[in-house]
Amino acid sequence: MCGVVGYIGKAYCRDFIIQGLLRLEYRGYDSSGIACIEPKGKKLVFLKSEGRLQNLIEKFKDFPIDGFVGIGHTRWSTHGIVSHQNAHPQFDCQKNISIVHNGIIENHNTLRQELETSGHIFNSTTDTEVIAHFLEDLLVIHKTLISTLVALVSRLEGAYAFACLIQNFSDHIVVVRKRSPLCVGIGQGEMFIASDLLAFSDKTNKVLFLPDESFAIITQDSVQLYDFTGNLLPVNIQEINIDSNLIQIGTYESYMLKEIYEQKSVINKCVNSFRLLNNNIWNQLGVTSEFIKNLNTINLIACGTSWHAARIAQFFFETICLIPARIYLASEFRYMPFFPEEKSLYLAISQSGETADTLEALAVVKSMNCTSAVITNVASSSMVRQAGGFLLTYAGPEIAVASTKSFTAQLATLYWLCNKMALEKNIITQKQMSLTEEDLRVVAEILENCIENYKITIVTKLALKYSKYKHFIFLGRHISYPFALEAALKLKEISYIFSQCYPAGELKHGPIALIDEETPVVLFSCFDPIIYQKLVSNAQEVKARKGHLIVFACEGQRELINLADTVFIIPKVNPLLAPIAMSGLMQFFVYQIAKVLDRSIDRPRNLAKSVTVE
Repeated sequence: MCGVVGYIGKAYCRDFIIQGLLRLEYRGYDSSGIACIEPKGKKLVFLKSEGRLQNLIEKFKDFPIDGFVGIGHTRWSTHGIVSHQNAHPQFDCQKNISIVHNGIIENHNTLRQELETSGHIFNSTTDTEVIAHFLEDLLVIHKTLISTLVALVSRLEGAYAFACLIQNFSDHIVVVRKRSPLCVGIGQGEMFIASDLLAFSDKTNKVLFLPDESFAIITQDSVQLYDFTGNLLPVNIQEINIDSNLIQIGTYESYMLKEIYEQKSVINKCVNSFRLLNNNIWNQLGVTSEFIKNLNTINLIACGTSWHAARIAQFFFETICLIPARIYLASEFRYMPFFPEEKSLYLAISQSGETADTLEALAVVKSMNCTSAVITNVASSSMVRQAGGFLLTYAGPEIAVASTKSFTAQLATLYWLCNKMALEKNIITQKQMSLTEEDLRVVAEILENCIENYKITIVTKLALKYSKYKHFIFLGRHISYPFALEAALKLKEISYIFSQCYPAGELKHGPIALIDEETPVVLFSCFDPIIYQKLVSNAQEVKARKGHLIVFACEGQRELINLADTVFIIPKVNPLLAPIAMSGLMQFFVYQIAKVLDRSIDRPRNLAKSVTVE
């Protein structure tokens, strides 16, 4: 969500802060701002703007503020409308304190009323401004900055990360973290602060990830780290290397298109990396081979696209491992009754490893002493540090908000993992395990070939045709139903076209009333012959009501193909891998529709890449 960036050191801060915020644009935002300490007078100065960062950059022509210490922000609104007043930084009454903040202060209304009663005047409707005003009072009461911050965090409820400039401490930046990511890059006579290390990955590879419920007082040469009770903590610096080429757009017109085309190489990288892990996989997951042999159930917890991947993976585990798989929507998990089980693995799935709802669900699992692990794309994420073990998806940085390569990487990872478990349980042989890896390589090739086979038709004809419709219905059965959910989400996310997904068998139980000539129905087939015949019946129901039918069919399914108004034919693959085979083509199709509609494809309105608030 919001991007937090800061700098303190020997150089001027503005260029780094703006560059860092530009690198975090993919997270989604609606306004931006910067605050710094003016070098000569040691005064706090700032600029804010609605809309894109370019609007803020334009303001520097008339107000070229800069300094050796500063903080910046891109806001994704949770409290208050998009406005200049609500953009960060936020301030105290005297504008001596500046705050940039990611997350939510859940008790902000109570604190605001308390502060207003004592005479504070608020200029925004944000929860963030409460922090600055409350800190203003506490600095008067307490003798040291450390005791002030301990008192501050004792009153703040919620999940948050913020950076703070205080005019009276002009050679310091204060950073605070509670259940929301924040890290510090360690340089030579300079420090870099960000909610995502991508912001400073070209400046240093030495990183301090703030522990949960901690704060730090930072100068250009030092970091003092404390827990929320004021106890000094060790500063554990890690070396993290990110290839800056991975976040370059290259010759592609958008990051999403680049990432669609990266899927073949990502799946192959997954297979290669997992093969190297081999039997060390269980140590990586934080379990033993004996635990896997006796495993009775697996529980997958996720949100959004990762939840769709989990629902597809349910078929993997139940078909191949022969164990029940329960799928949980993370945003509901912690509010439902919880029944811990022995011989059960809880697997959290998240592209960023920072998804707030999934982190909270993971905390519940940990509190019940259940065995947990994480599948994520980010080795340095909060989930990796919190869970008992992890498995990386090796997708590399995904910049476009709408997930593409992370989705297929998760599917490839889950498919390989369930086969590895089946091998450990003596359900399959080593030869079958090798075939699993070969099947993944084959489906990666098919994914890309399908795009190329239909690329010209989609670009020159189909995208324009289907961009004119206002509503879509998506249908699937068995393993193609959760994939249809993902397809409907992709169309919503990047084209803003309303789409609704149903299990095809439920069509006659109400949704069939929506079928007409103006609402295309997108149907995803299966390789299973029994499921296929049921899907043919559903397609006939659509056509009998003059519905317009778009079909993703499997090779040889002539009856279904003949019913379609538009058809995409997928070569034969392992039936369980059909969703991966269809993914690239589906993504490319909806991408081109969004392009015709001139949408902001990499950064769709109202969306954030990493959802770090509940």
